[in-house]
This record gives sequence, structure tokens and C-alpha cells, in this order.
Amino acid sequence: MSAVNDTISAVFLLTGIPGQEDVHLWISVLFCLVYVISIVGNSVILFIIKTDPSLNEPMYIFLSMLAITDLGLSIATIPTILGVFWFNSRKISLSACFAQLFFIHSLSFIESSVLLLMAFDRFVAIYDPLRYASILTRQRIAKMGLVCVLRGVSVEFPVPFLLKRFRYCRANVLSHSYCLHQDVMKMACSDITINSIYGLFIIVSTVGLDSLLILLSYVMIFKTVLSIASHTQRIRALNTCVSHLCAVLLFYTPMIGLSVIHRFGKGSSPLLQILLGYIYLLVPPLINPIVYSVKSKHLRVRIIRAFVK
Repeated sequence: MSAVNDTISAVFLLTGIPGQEDVHLWISVLFCLVYVISIVGNSVILFIIKTDPSLNEPMYIFLSMLAITDLGLSIATIPTILGVFWFNSRKISLSACFAQLFFIHSLSFIESSVLLLMAFDRFVAIYDPLRYASILTRQRIAKMGLVCVLRGVSVEFPVPFLLKRFRYCRANVLSHSYCLHQDVMKMACSDITINSIYGLFIIVSTVGLDSLLILLSYVMIFKTVLSIASHTQRIRALNTCVSHLCAVLLFYTPMIGLSVIHRFGKGSSPLLQILLGYIYLLVPPLINPIVYSVKSKHLRVRIIRAFVK
């Protein structure tokens, strides 16, 4: 009975940037600016792609999926991050914490899948451009998108229930201003072996597998590009992959680094964990719409027209 009471009454304490409490308000202004640019940027991309029939191509449909996922990640983290930095509101209930980490991880796995689909899109466009539209039809894209969502949600669905069965009787001070599975499970007084193994299985079977398949896709892309006789066409083909490569590096580098540090970096700097955490959640939604708008001439022209009118 006491175990149940401990779990029900427990709350977690979120953490801002330790040692920088005096400038939290100024940092919150920066974070608020990042969120505004991220939400506006991704919303504009979605609006332009939705309203412009000439952008209803597979590449832009996948880009809209990426924008939706980035919007979801931004919205899932706004309340707690700005709450901590604006109002020093550090307390979060178990239910709210479990809900937040479910959405953060599910959306992250969905974004990983979308990046894999975008790699496949680039491979088809370069390898067989004449059949590009016939291979990536809207029906197939819709099915692939549905599979991405179902996979992301299904693998993360058991996690809140696995966490809910624990007793939380420690200080419960989390490492970030939002909830992550690998951070929360360390607060448990119970054996976390199952959660640790399942969490590692999820990472390997989603992010690990996706990143491996993306690497394989680019090996095949480079092999195809090298077979093109014209140097100009080679450069043009590779140039279509630059935006996607930036998105891949921005997403996977901090995410994998953060996961490794939480599981194996016991002696690592807390500040490094915090910075990687913010880069992982804030930078991709901020940079992706900017990179794609700059690199895609068609998208850039449509955005300029929309604001010039």
C-alpha cells in the first residue's frame, strides 16, 4: 500500500540550466524566439505545400510529414521548458511527465522513419527519375506514412505503463526541463532492468535500424551518381540531397549522443547532457524549414510570393 501511495504522491522536479538561474529569464527569451520561428517556419511550409498544386510531389509530401513531426515535438516541449525558465515552475506530476515523454519519444521515432522515407525518395529520384512519380504514388506515400506513425506509437506505448509500476521515493530531480524515458527510469527505487533493456531495444530497432538504412541508401545514391557521365549532372543530383543530409545530421547526432550519455556516461558533464538535450529537441524544428527553404528553389519562390502579395 505504501508503494502505491509513494507513486501516486510523487512528483518530478524539472531542471533548467544549473548555475545559470540568474539569467533564466533571458534564456527563456531565446527559447521563445526559437519556438516562434520553428512553429511559424514549419506552418508556412505546410501551408505553401498544401495550397500550391505544383508542390504536390513526393519530395514535398515527405517534407510536410517532417514539418508536422517537428511541430509536434515543439508543442510537446513548450509548456515545461518555458514554464521552468519563465516562472521557475519545476514540478510536474507523474501522469503529465509520462504523457510528455510518450509524445516526445513517439514523435522522435516517427521523425526517424520520415527521414528514412526521404532517403528512399532521394534514391528513387536519382536512380530511376522516369518512374519516380509512378513508384511514389500518393497511395503508397500515405501507406508508408501510416506505417511510420503506427511504428512510432506502438513501440513507445508500453513505456508509460512500465514506468507507472515503479516506486519513486528519491529526490526525483530530472536532468532536463522536460521528461525523457531514460532520465525518468533512473529515479525509480525498483529494478529497472526491463525498462533499460526495452529502451535499448527500441533505440536499436528504430533509430539504429533507420540510420543504418539511410546510410545504405546514400551508398546506393553515391554509386548511382558516380555512374553518371556528366560532371554537371552529378553535382546537380548530389545537390538535391544536401537538405536531407543536413536534417539527418541535425536529428541523429544529438539524439544518439544523448541516449549514449544517459545510459553509459555516468561521469559525463551534466551541462553536456543539458545542451545535447536542447539541441536534440529545439534545433531540428528550427533549422529544417530554413535549410529546405534555402535549398529548394521552387519552395523558396512560393514562400516569397506568398509574403510579397
